[in-house]
Amino acid sequence: MRLQQDIIKINGKKIFINPFLYSRKIDQKAKKWLRESGQISQSRIDLNRSKFYPELDWNILSFNEKLLKNTTIELFLKTIEIINIFHPNLNAEQLLLVEEKLIYYKKSSFEKWSKNYILKKNKLILKEKNKLEKAHINNDWQKWLSLKETKKLMLFFFVIMIISAFIGWFAGISKNSCNPYFEISSSDPL
Repeated sequence: MRLQQDIIKINGKKIFINPFLYSRKIDQKAKKWLRESGQISQSRIDLNRSKFYPELDWNILSFNEKLLKNTTIELFLKTIEIINIFHPNLNAEQLLLVEEKLIYYKKSSFEKWSKNYILKKNKLILKEKNKLEKAHINNDWQKWLSLKETKKLMLFFFVIMIISAFIGWFAGISKNSCNPYFEISSSDPL
């Protein structure tokens, strides 16, 4: 049932409206082009906003909502291009029918895919940023520890800690107040 929504028949030919069903027939470069966003110009996406989202007022959408919708429109446009490549004999009327079916059956799944793509991309960017930040902090510490002044300061504190330990140890032995035997006071009756 679900695969029936991914296939439409025009003049006896099966046309996949799910672009990922063409993945066996395309090379790695085309797969990367399909899966990654930013491959289609923003002006072309802006021109097609009213075709795929006629009900939206783009002025009131937040940045994240616009990004999601633009990524979805890009996926629509890529799907139409792939269909044109594999079915070049479609006329304008048939292509319009394909676009209508594509919008009707795939809008929610394309939005879901776009949302997951954006989240995954943001996680990778954040992970890379954290990795660079940790490397920067480690580099700063290494530079600081390699300075002559830092080495002198660390030696000074090390000497003070050793002297303090010896003074504490000798002071503890000389004032041994711990008597291992219990003293019995004469005032306590047994």
